[in-house]
Amino acid sequence: MQHVVYLEAKVSELESLLSGEKTMLIRSSSDRHVPYDKVKVGEILYFLRNNGEGLIRAKATVTSVHFSEKLTKVKSLELINENQERLTLTDEQIKRWGGKRYVVLVGVEKVIRLYPFDINKTKFGNMDDWIVVKDIDKLKIEEE
Repeated sequence: MQHVVYLEAKVSELESLLSGEKTMLIRSSSDRHVPYDKVKVGEILYFLRNNGEGLIRAKATVTSVHFSEKLTKVKSLELINENQERLTLTDEQIKRWGGKRYVVLVGVEKVIRLYPFDINKTKFGNMDDWIVVKDIDKLKIEEE
């Protein structure tokens, strides 16, 4: 599978990945939401910023995946702190992602800038910040 992942524009998450400063992504929630149990080592992530422009700008390969079991707030924050060197989260991001029952950590490598392209997002009912797709090439919108 392939994945479309929205990154935070206001903290330049995409740029941090491209520079190699950031090498891990996090998603957390009170329940097991995507990408929990949906992403595997070797799969490709396609990145776009969450600023409304909607363009895929980079891709990366998944090198590691950690799906937590049900955590306490303290254990959730401990897991984030243990991985903060690779996550490079701001205090605001730690507040948002920390303290949740389920945490997904996804290590990445080979982050490559792409010529920006748009995809057809109408096929996704509920627009989430992580979308699992079979083939991104079939979703590309051709430029006119």
